[in-house]
Amino acid sequence: MAQLKEETVTEQTPLPAGGTRSTERWGARDLALVAVFAALVAASALVPGISIGGVGVPITIQTLAVVLTGLVLGGPRAIAAVGLYVVLGLAGLPIFSQGRAGLGVLAGPSAGYIIAFPLVAGLAGFLATRVLRRRLKPRTLWFFLAAFGSSLLLTHTLGPLGIMINGRTSLSAAFLADLAFYPGDILKNLVAAPLAVALHRAFPDILLRRAAAQGAPAPASDEQR
Repeated sequence: MAQLKEETVTEQTPLPAGGTRSTERWGARDLALVAVFAALVAASALVPGISIGGVGVPITIQTLAVVLTGLVLGGPRAIAAVGLYVVLGLAGLPIFSQGRAGLGVLAGPSAGYIIAFPLVAGLAGFLATRVLRRRLKPRTLWFFLAAFGSSLLLTHTLGPLGIMINGRTSLSAAFLADLAFYPGDILKNLVAAPLAVALHRAFPDILLRRAAAQGAPAPASDEQR
């Protein structure tokens, strides 16, 4: 009876004022998802990119994998997954585009884009979580806006800065060069959004259950509406 009483008190312990549990920890499933999506981003670098003359930064599908990671995993786990990919690449694994690796890539024109990767994934994940919690519809449109907005704010800001610093060009010239990436970026975000929606339908607890565990009510899945 004493044990039963203790368990009941534990279950009825109220949440902190912020609505989250400070004891929340990542489990094996979270770590596995981080590893899987880090591998996905690395695998996306194997697809040959399209070189743009004079810029030195190829168009790749890595940004598709990055925003997809954010839309599926949410902010913290997306940052961990893409951050792991970046750290491993800087440590020497040839997993950046064109097989590059090591700290030397930070001296190249792609430096700003690489630095932006985990930040974009994190912001897209943060926004995607809000879309799910508020049950915003149509979900594909909101996911696209979350992904493209994150890219616009971070990728297309830090990227040109890297071109300017390492390419020794003017800021205006760097931003003009970055315009060449906009059509492909829009297309990749258009692909990432419905893919993320499909993954959330197939695995409705991949992000929503974590939202519920952290004190926010998990939205009903599409099948329950």
